Amino acid sequence: MKLISWNVNGIRACINKGFIDIVDALDADVFCLQETKAQPEQIEISKELYPYQYAYSAVRKGYSGTMILSRKEPLSVSYGLQIEEHDQEGRVITAEFENFYLVTVYTPNSGDGLKRLDYRMEWDKAFSSYIQSLDKPVVICGDLNVANEEIDIKNPKTNRRNAGFTDEERDSFKANLLPYLKDTFRTLYPDKVQYSWWSYRFNARKNNAGWRIDYWLVSPELMEKVEDSKILTDIYGSDHCPIELDITL
Repeated sequence: MKLISWNVNGIRACINKGFIDIVDALDADVFCLQETKAQPEQIEISKELYPYQYAYSAVRKGYSGTMILSRKEPLSVSYGLQIEEHDQEGRVITAEFENFYLVTVYTPNSGDGLKRLDYRMEWDKAFSSYIQSLDKPVVICGDLNVANEEIDIKNPKTNRRNAGFTDEERDSFKANLLPYLKDTFRTLYPDKVQYSWWSYRFNARKNNAGWRIDYWLVSPELMEKVEDSKILTDIYGSDHCPIELDITL
């Protein structure tokens, strides 16, 4: 299977930047999106491309949101963590297939001044508990809003207390997800420097001053089935680039 994940930073804006042509060219079995910033009725993607489409929007319009586009119909689809406090922002969709669950997630950002850091810590624990509750191996993708190690960020020293690279967020990632899941890209490429997000400011993408905050994580028993995990840095349309997982399932 070829799986693609992409934080599109506004699906409507991304469609105006060639999104449909990119989706068509990438030719994935499943396409997972984060930060759609739209209600389901505002998203127009041909059912000929992907007949099965599942969108989960935030209560607050124009904010957050996730989506799954699939060529194969899942056995079931669920939305959120089943915890009201955490299910107001459209951040998690779970699609059940025969041998695994596919989860797309847009992890909350701790925000300017780390004003949501405490909430982010609560979210991480709740998401971890949810993943552990699933009764099949899992494949998780999305913008997890954390650069795990210094290799995953261009300027680690100057970003030490910025959202996405605080000790608290990195420790939480290690404590709540990595005991149960494999980071496919870093497992395959322990020393490779490649980023998936660049600020729109300071010519960051042109200068490759980026962060690796988008991930494909899999249950340990699925790691041997992973053929490749790629960061598609040559594809534009958002401040993130798509990431790809090739896996035999």
